[in-house]
Amino acid sequence: MNRPSIFSHPAVDFLLTYLKARVERVRSADDLSRGASAVEWVIISAVVVTVVGVVAVIINGALKGKATDVGNCISGTTDSKTC
Repeated sequence: MNRPSIFSHPAVDFLLTYLKARVERVRSADDLSRGASAVEWVIISAVVVTVVGVVAVIINGALKGKATDVGNCISGTTDSKTC
């Protein structure tokens, strides 16, 4: 390495090597695509959660309507009248 001898310490060498590796990693195109991939996954997850939520609301509404119908039918029964 082309550094002055006053910085020749194993900890300093490790730190410089680590920082150079981090800088190279940030500059590489692979890390940029990894961030884009994370954004894509967030968008896909948001769409899936939205679709599941809409389906859940539709199913909940249908079940409540049918439950109300069954409740009204049961409350309207008598000895001579059934649902």
